[in-house]
Amino acid sequence: MAAIRAAQLGAEVHLVEKGALGGTCLNVGCIPTKAILHVAEMYQILLNGDALGIKSDNVRLDWPAVLRYQKSLVSRLVKGVEGLLKANKVTVHRGHARLKGSGLVEIDGQSLEADAVVLAVGSDPFKLSFPGADLAGVIDSTTALNLPNPPKSLVVVGGGVIGVEFASMYRSFGTEVTIVEMLPQILSGLDGEIVREVHKDLVSKGISIVTEAQLEEVRMRGDVLQSRICQQSHTQELLSEKVLIAVGRSPCTDKLGLDEAGVFTESGRILVDEHFLTNLPHVYAIGDCSSRMMLAHVASAQGVAAVEHALGYKAEYFAHIIPACIYIHPEIASVGMTEEEARRQNLDFRVGKFSLSGNGKALIESGGKGFIKIISGAKYREVLGVHIWGPRATDLIAEAALAIRLEATVDELISTIHAHPTVGEAMPEAALDTDGMTIHWPPGLKKAL
Repeated sequence: MAAIRAAQLGAEVHLVEKGALGGTCLNVGCIPTKAILHVAEMYQILLNGDALGIKSDNVRLDWPAVLRYQKSLVSRLVKGVEGLLKANKVTVHRGHARLKGSGLVEIDGQSLEADAVVLAVGSDPFKLSFPGADLAGVIDSTTALNLPNPPKSLVVVGGGVIGVEFASMYRSFGTEVTIVEMLPQILSGLDGEIVREVHKDLVSKGISIVTEAQLEEVRMRGDVLQSRICQQSHTQELLSEKVLIAVGRSPCTDKLGLDEAGVFTESGRILVDEHFLTNLPHVYAIGDCSSRMMLAHVASAQGVAAVEHALGYKAEYFAHIIPACIYIHPEIASVGMTEEEARRQNLDFRVGKFSLSGNGKALIESGGKGFIKIISGAKYREVLGVHIWGPRATDLIAEAALAIRLEATVDELISTIHAHPTVGEAMPEAALDTDGMTIHWPPGLKKAL
């Protein structure tokens, strides 16, 4: 994104890449994960097709074909990126780059000078240090995308977005899954009400969840792994074929020559200002290597803003309007302020909520499971945050982000005509609920989530 935007603005652009074009998201993150999650959802639909009138005999999983499908999607998109760079006349250099100073980069011994440099080196799965961390069955998210078969059993260490998505995915394929989370709840930072409902839903699907627990050790016990975890002062052992470490990611900054160049960092993260400029003149850093929000769309937006600033244009980046999406079934999506954040800030606010059991399209797609929740200011009725658990949530959240970006009110959501039948119709219903005036829910009846 940054390279193409810079080229559009008339710059001569050079891009250095040591691996596959497209970065983490395209090659070992968002795209391959979502491809397999899509397969998992289709597989479950076929397995449970009787309720829909689909008679599917001998439904079985062809895992090598699943991996081929995943890799074909990735390959197609990588070629698309190559084509876009070529069409925009971006020069691609293959190799490892090191920053040698302001405006100077070394690529495998060859020097390249530039008026501005943008560091966009991404991140790697965070590695925990514990006895047994080097055992063959202890894997990270990259390895988990390329297993020869779905494991019979899996312990997922980390109940964040990555851990929950992999847990949900492999459970759909029949794996016995246990999530081990250090904090009091999974999916920390999301709306607490949604998290509680999702927790119950995951358990109902057969996923075990252990919170306030830490992994202490992994040992081989015969042909399986034995994980010792400590939960509130007592210890238990978990047996599994694989142990997935999904406790987050860390910036890939250790081999960039940052210390020698004089770039300020903190725990490996590059420090930047509001324009994504480092302490060195004309050196920018965007995405996972500098941002605490490690999301592909964050990196893209920051990259565009950085090159626009570098080339003298007015750049806009709205750090408080960043959608977060989780691709389990049903999906989760969130943008803006949570109810918990509004309370911590002592804001005068209202909450509107609409159960998707009152929405026809959601009933068709997921049995009506989930809800939409809107946080709005009490005085001016502006939309402060939107949180969705339900089908199409990851698409619907764009409307919510736009509403916050334009400082829309709940009244403007209500007066916007939404197509029928869509899950999106629930958005104005949730807005109406800030005044207790939903159309498609009986007055006074407690909302069933």
